[in-house]
Amino acid sequence: MGDVTVPSRPLPVREDCWSEDASSTLVDAWGRRYLELNRGNLRQKDWQEVADAVNARHGHNKKTFRTDVQCKNRIDTIKKKYKIEKARVSSANGTLTSSWPFFDRLDALVGSNVSSAKKPSLSPSPPLALPLPYRKTPTPPPVAVPAVLLPKKRPAPVEDSYFRRNYSAVAAAAAAEAESDAEEDDSEASRSSADGEGEADGIRRLARVIERFGEIYERVEGEKQRQMIELEKQRMQFAKDLEVQRMQIFMNTQVQLEKIKRAKGSGSSGEINH
Repeated sequence: MGDVTVPSRPLPVREDCWSEDASSTLVDAWGRRYLELNRGNLRQKDWQEVADAVNARHGHNKKTFRTDVQCKNRIDTIKKKYKIEKARVSSANGTLTSSWPFFDRLDALVGSNVSSAKKPSLSPSPPLALPLPYRKTPTPPPVAVPAVLLPKKRPAPVEDSYFRRNYSAVAAAAAAEAESDAEEDDSEASRSSADGEGEADGIRRLARVIERFGEIYERVEGEKQRQMIELEKQRMQFAKDLEVQRMQIFMNTQVQLEKIKRAKGSGSSGEINH
């Protein structure tokens, strides 16, 4: 009886797997926020901003869309990987370098914390007659992350006060016009009553007053709607300008980091050739 060949089944792919480009964007967004907080812990709203930055470039579908929790878990995984790489490079006393693409950036961000957490312990054994040569591990230069200036919010109370002033002026003018018309109608009514037609004139006067108040109300509401539409247009334009400015800041930061990475790469290759 011959061997039965079992067809190979494709390996399952995790839904939350991260590409190298998405991980690079995540490290950049997290690093900026981490430095802004003076190397403190990020809160939930900070992680949400990091997730928004990642999704702006890579969250084009359901599989690549990231939540704040997924971003935090990915950073924790990258930190653990960095600690392993850091220990491997340090134990080699400068004879090895890490080929992991995120090592330099993590070393600049959290390298000092890792080195200070693990202090060298004193050996209880007596020193040898001939001390072994000690070679200090070269410390890579810190990555200069450009400062990011967030745009200031436009003060909304100025627009609201402008709308209130215009609306109040229109309402006051309408009330003054209505009061003047009412006084004029009162004088006409008094003259008509002297002739014996006071009741009919009073009804006509009331109808005219109601009609004028309706016209005034319509004008005031129209002015109010116009002011609200103008205010909404200004707010929408401000939101659009703010988003464009944020994208420009993000792209400028990416360009600066890429230049630093290339400069470090060219410097390393020059030392090796020498």
